Amino acid sequence: MKKERIKGDDGRKLRVISLGGLQEIGKNMTVLEYGEDIVVIDCGMGFPDEEMPGVDLVIPDITYLVKNAHKIRGILITHGHEDHIGAVPYVLQSINVPIYGTRLSLGIIEGKLDENPPPFEPELYTVEAGDVINLGVFKAEFIHVNHSIADACAISIKTPVGVVFHTGDFKLDVSPIDGKMMDLTRIGEIGKAGVELLLCESTNAEHPGYTPSERTVGSSLERIFTQYEDRRLIIATFSSNVHRVQQIINASANHGRKVAVLGRSMVNVIGAAAELGYMDLPDGVLIDVNDIKRYKPEEVTLITTGSQGEPMSALYRIAFGEHDRVRISPRDVVILSSSAIPGNEKLVGKIINALVRCGVKVVNDSTEDVHVSGHARGEELKLMMALTRPKYFMPIHGEYRHLYANKDLAEFMGIPSENIFVSELGRVLEIGKKTAGFNGTVPAGRVLVDGSGVGDIGSVVLRDRKHLSEDGLVVVVATVDMDGGYIISGPDIVSRGFVYVKESEELMKETKRLSEASLEKSLAKHSGDYAYIKAQLKDDLAKFIFKETKRKPMILPVIMNV
Repeated sequence: MKKERIKGDDGRKLRVISLGGLQEIGKNMTVLEYGEDIVVIDCGMGFPDEEMPGVDLVIPDITYLVKNAHKIRGILITHGHEDHIGAVPYVLQSINVPIYGTRLSLGIIEGKLDENPPPFEPELYTVEAGDVINLGVFKAEFIHVNHSIADACAISIKTPVGVVFHTGDFKLDVSPIDGKMMDLTRIGEIGKAGVELLLCESTNAEHPGYTPSERTVGSSLERIFTQYEDRRLIIATFSSNVHRVQQIINASANHGRKVAVLGRSMVNVIGAAAELGYMDLPDGVLIDVNDIKRYKPEEVTLITTGSQGEPMSALYRIAFGEHDRVRISPRDVVILSSSAIPGNEKLVGKIINALVRCGVKVVNDSTEDVHVSGHARGEELKLMMALTRPKYFMPIHGEYRHLYANKDLAEFMGIPSENIFVSELGRVLEIGKKTAGFNGTVPAGRVLVDGSGVGDIGSVVLRDRKHLSEDGLVVVVATVDMDGGYIISGPDIVSRGFVYVKESEELMKETKRLSEASLEKSLAKHSGDYAYIKAQLKDDLAKFIFKETKRKPMILPVIMNV
């Protein structure tokens, strides 16, 4: 890519690079670089889309960080959601850098590292809102904000060219569950002193007004518990939404219900939050899932993972009768206390349909206020801009439409359009003492995680998986004598996902006959040229099969030479 020259600056510049979180939801990662020092903000994962069959999760491409590992002074974590910490275990397999975060964030990370330990003892440093840490030329201050998880922070970073303010994920909640409102005073003080660049989240930028308080969910839960006091309640939510889970447990205790927790991530987060003092678990309310049969259905609340329709989640297995401890019945009410992340709508719909088919009552945010977002809407974003009064503005955390909606808000707030930078993954924003502008790119993109394999699933493998899923596979097996130029046995045709063989005998016979003719012809003319024989067989079969069926299955010749 041709570099965009910046005039007027001769000294070193601050480089701002997003390795994740732009043109996408999730896998958030932002890099600040000045001279020989780098700090990284967040280290998240993303969900695979329909173009990634079989992929478990997606993490940022950290090629640039690996190359410059000696410069990295630390990874700063804004909060403990998966899209901000999910890639930590994978990144620490490649680079050994200290991680700074609040107690709950690090508590969740520690659980992840226990399951997937790095090849060294990780350096985890606990910070609190108000703490300031020195990282080379950078000085980072953590500032309390409200979000849908406890202990969320924005981060103000002093750099040689001025202050960079990273909002993290936030919303303005004047009645938060934990009683700690966003530190507007400190944010205003930082803004008054001067902010060079505001990196502002964009997830809800398209929505006007204010995001409702988390407490509104508590009122809805109380109504639901009263309305369905004679039924078992199964409530699915994000495992990391500690305040939501606390409200569910409180409502259950108030109505004399026992609570069982399903899903490994839910158990881990509740355990960490309770141990660190972020949750208050009333005595005798929590029970083991194995003990739920000892109670009447109306005496039990189940809190479960799977609000996004994840195929391996507890709710998915319950909905499709695959859970080994929980069986649903028409006496159950399932509450989806979340909204579908963009791209997950079909998965969520699949679970709802399965539950309704079993006679289960399903309640979600379209019928009751059982979910509120943790992200700022238009007026809250404008408040953040008004408090920080930045010279430059860069929207982050969102798809194109979210980023440009945030850009429009910034222009409305009086930030000149030439000072607003809508970036892309890997693109470098350079800020000097007087000017700012884009200047080149670094390697960036997505790394796919499939089982224990990290990065070994590339575009070729994905294309093959998609091909197989759409058109199936035809395998041609034959044994030949290359030297003699004749077929010894076969060819045999094996079909998977292409046609039902028993109902397509004529097509299979013709495919076998054509394969035999193609092999004989190739062996007679190009005996010994293994690559040519395979290519010719694939080409001949592909033309025939498309002519007969208008399908393009993957054709795999298996030719053995004796």
